Amino acid sequence: MGTGRPDTGDFGALLHGLRTGAGLSQEELAHAAGVSVRALSYLERGRSRGPQRRTVRALAAALELDEAGAGELERVASLGRPRPAATTDVPPPATAPDAGRTGAPDLLPRAPRGFHGRAAELAELSRAATGEAPVCLVVGPAGVGKTALVLHWAHRGRAGFPDGLLYADLRGFGDTGEPALLEVLREFLPALGVPDGRIPQSANGAAALFRSLAADRRLLVVLDNARDSEQVRPLLPGGRHCVTVVTSRHRLTGLIVTDTARPVSVDVLGPQDATMLLAGVLGAERVGAEPAAARRLAELCDGLPLALRVVAARLAGRPDRSLEAMAAELSDETRRLSLLDVEDTGVQAALRLTLQQLPPQVSRQFAHLGCHPGTHVDRYAAAALAGTDLAAAEASLERLTVAHLVTESAPGRWTMHDLVRLYARSLSAHGPDVGPDALKRVLDHHIATALAAVAAAEPGNEECFPMPADYLSPVAVREFGDRSAAVAWYAAERDDLTLAVAAAHAAGLHGRTWRIVLLLWPLIVWRVRDGWVPLLETALEATRADDDQHGESRVLNVLGWVLTEEGRVPEALTHLATACELASRSGDAVAEANALIVLAVAQSSLGHLDEAAAGCERAVGLAREAGDRTIERLALQHLARHWADAGRWREALDTATVALGSDERPSTVDVPRILLLMIRGEALLGLGDEAEGIAQLDLAAREAESSGYEDGAVRALTALLRVSTDPELQARHATAVARLTTCS
Repeated sequence: MGTGRPDTGDFGALLHGLRTGAGLSQEELAHAAGVSVRALSYLERGRSRGPQRRTVRALAAALELDEAGAGELERVASLGRPRPAATTDVPPPATAPDAGRTGAPDLLPRAPRGFHGRAAELAELSRAATGEAPVCLVVGPAGVGKTALVLHWAHRGRAGFPDGLLYADLRGFGDTGEPALLEVLREFLPALGVPDGRIPQSANGAAALFRSLAADRRLLVVLDNARDSEQVRPLLPGGRHCVTVVTSRHRLTGLIVTDTARPVSVDVLGPQDATMLLAGVLGAERVGAEPAAARRLAELCDGLPLALRVVAARLAGRPDRSLEAMAAELSDETRRLSLLDVEDTGVQAALRLTLQQLPPQVSRQFAHLGCHPGTHVDRYAAAALAGTDLAAAEASLERLTVAHLVTESAPGRWTMHDLVRLYARSLSAHGPDVGPDALKRVLDHHIATALAAVAAAEPGNEECFPMPADYLSPVAVREFGDRSAAVAWYAAERDDLTLAVAAAHAAGLHGRTWRIVLLLWPLIVWRVRDGWVPLLETALEATRADDDQHGESRVLNVLGWVLTEEGRVPEALTHLATACELASRSGDAVAEANALIVLAVAQSSLGHLDEAAAGCERAVGLAREAGDRTIERLALQHLARHWADAGRWREALDTATVALGSDERPSTVDVPRILLLMIRGEALLGLGDEAEGIAQLDLAAREAESSGYEDGAVRALTALLRVSTDPELQARHATAVARLTTCS
């Protein structure tokens, strides 16, 4: 092997001197220039005296030589190349100009200033750019910094593209119109050395010439702001050493299918990178002086680089203004979007241009999403909002997803970033396509869906109210195949249902306000200690504003029960007494029976067991008179509970057995059945039948565990642990307690 020292040949000696002068090892220079260490060693030792122009340009770029230095390196290299025989009768081919005579083209815009973070995205883009003729597809919402990411990556890795860097803004999301294909190629071809007079007049001919010129070169082609795949395909270079990077607000799935494009997703910045971006513009000292306000600004800007830069620009122009004052202004949702626009640049402008590229029906659906009071939407809610069918709503949601205006956060559930949601709300408030009934339609969708969930979760229970007089029936309502599906829906939609209640209350839609709250009762039963009182008090206020005594009685009943469970028994007794009175006055036997049952629970908690039992017996009679088997079973369940609490085990066992026997769906698991099994188990233990008592309690615990009734599981397992020290039971009890704590 050689020593690695240079030969005295001109090029090798020059290259060795430049490398050592730059403080680079052979390995470092080889990596930066994209050549092998062996090839570099051969060059320095004079074994390769006349390297190709592209290699020389890559070495010059890696050594960061100026124009004169690069020219001298090329001159010396040319002396070692073999000279072709002179000829005067064959002109140079018009279709293969020598780009090397004018130097490697560089059409890239300047590198972005103040670029921060994005380490994961940069690494992903580098991985996507490997292999043969890769097409990298950088996608993300408007203003997220796709172009900045690509330009930063391209400038950082320019040495890897010794034959040139091409760039075109395809203006797929602008007001100025998209450039024609031939217009783009009339920039690319001269950069590659084609004289203007030799550029084909047809777009197809120019594209073919571009592909032939790129075939044996190492080019980077950046196609920025592409609208769709069709706009990109004619501009793909095709050379196996070329890398193409496309940016778009759309996913361009067609490009993935036909050209194996590798997607790189770009989303909003995390808090740390967002704060660093602010510091890059405003200075680390100013941002460091108000760290909490800087983080708050990052949150209010939703981590969107465009919004952060607008805020930074406003603050840069006002050095006396504090970050906290700016955050206070942005906290006003009615002003936030306007504050995030500067001249013709900003969040609203970017979103408007994105929306302009979509079909009218999709834009209309987007505007209607602004009327949705929650943070997530499914196709049923979208259809209800826009008054369309499910297929149209889902198709629009898919188009909005492709445009990065909504995100599918879970299968069949879409959400929007906060700033996008504010923009949609501004359109819903002022847009001509959004009618006044959009909010009513989505609230009635919630009512209809919750009724279907109640029917699946607690089959056999009566509907607790008639519909509002102006009820707008949804085109389609979600179906729930079983109880677990209904439970999962309640768990997923709880926050959005709470937001729907607030929106209905604020809009004065009182009848819808209390109905949505009442339809949460299965969830209230399963999670009774979850702080339901404020929501129920809102519902109570709504029933009184709606002048609906039937609804008022029902809400008072649920409120009284929750207060009792929270230990606020005196308040509960007041509400429950009023509930009984209202139900009796209106002749609603079922509502009165319900109120008597809950009143008995409150009385029992004070030790008034005989009074509680009498109330339950009265409730049983009312339910039988009304022919309501469900309420009758519920009253029997509570009566059995009171007997058990009084230690009257035989009465408790007999009553629980009667209640279980009256169930018309004995194989159905629900909360009353689980509680009755518990009472039977306790009563059997009290009567001395330990084996059967344990079996009943274990059955109750397992049914509670399998159905997600965590409170019931804890109760049953606690009762079991009083008579057993089985380690398995202790482990199950610990798991149930953990679940209950997490859910609460």
